[in-house]
Amino acid sequence: MLAKIKILPTDIKQYFVITANYWSFTLTDGALRMLVLLHFYQLGYTPLALAMLFVFYEAFGVITNLVGGWLGARIGLNKTMNIGLFLQVFSLLMLAAPSDYLTVVYLMIAQALSGIAKDLNKMSAKSSIKLLVANISPQERDSKLFKWVALLTGSKNTLKGVGFFLGGLLLTTIGFQYAVLFMASVLGVVALLSLFLLKADLGKSKFKPKFSQMFANNSALNYLAAARLCLFAARDVWFVIALPVFLASQLDWSHQGIGVFFALWIIAYGLVQAYAPALFKQNTPINGKLIGKWSVFLALTTLILLILLKLSPITEIILMVGLFVFGAVFAVNSSLHSYFIVALAKHDSVSMDVGFYYMANALGRLLGTVLSGYIYQHFASGQQGLFACLSLSALLALAAAFFIRRV
Repeated sequence: MLAKIKILPTDIKQYFVITANYWSFTLTDGALRMLVLLHFYQLGYTPLALAMLFVFYEAFGVITNLVGGWLGARIGLNKTMNIGLFLQVFSLLMLAAPSDYLTVVYLMIAQALSGIAKDLNKMSAKSSIKLLVANISPQERDSKLFKWVALLTGSKNTLKGVGFFLGGLLLTTIGFQYAVLFMASVLGVVALLSLFLLKADLGKSKFKPKFSQMFANNSALNYLAAARLCLFAARDVWFVIALPVFLASQLDWSHQGIGVFFALWIIAYGLVQAYAPALFKQNTPINGKLIGKWSVFLALTTLILLILLKLSPITEIILMVGLFVFGAVFAVNSSLHSYFIVALAKHDSVSMDVGFYYMANALGRLLGTVLSGYIYQHFASGQQGLFACLSLSALLALAAAFFIRRV
């Protein structure tokens, strides 16, 4: 096995290292979210206090993607990826402190650092793939890039779902403090290996970009970022707050049942993402027109789900089936988007282009999360709150289609 790995091309070996880093980080990221949610819920933290822990996680992702892309172009993507890994280790060690120190403010800081680490790692991984396919023939480059990006993105989401299971298992078997220490130890080993295995000049720009160049001056990239913002807001506006609260308050689901269902949904979502390239012929042009059609398809899927929920008494069955259909269509949209930004990014400023794009992604998640809670509560919760969130989701998906077709 080792002999076969040694004779592989350097680009392939670098892709394996990047993917292994991304996978390891994603497992700890998913497990940590479930650990924090369940542990501090058991300690009596209010829903608002729990929500505040994750708001910093998302908010700092907006800043990190923007600054991280600029930083990656100046110092290299290997360094930003390694910084992300070590920062996550530090965040985990912070959470291993005695319970008396774990105040809301302290936890928010730890979650903020984890959010920064996550987006540094993701931006570095996605940007690196663009550079690794640079030496492939133009005839094969687009197809290979689509497959590699889809595999990396899809496997990440699948492993995040596995991480949810892992977090619950570790909390049950060894407790919160030992769980975070165990994850910090494993990820620390991965980070040390990454220091020696990643190429030192990966993603480093030939010029030193100015701080003001973080913001995209390419209209196509701006439209693509706007479409990404609307796309992820369309998912999170009903998925993050409204849906789990609806399942618990209206359908009497247990917290454990909701956690297991979400983990299974994310695993399935990731699998569809990974295999999305198989849905298209090899020579199919991946452009704004094609992605716009899939965004419209997502809006129609959401509207059909909304209509069926209003007309049919079997709410639970329709919602479960509709969720998986929505997830599959959204996964294809996300996979196409992830490929398109990497393909569109300029070779010498790939990290800045990708960083700006995923800044919009993080902003969409944050916007969707806030709107989900506000709208659901504004309509006195229940079915009307969920229907309002679904209606806005469909409108946001149409907005994504509008922006992507202008690329």
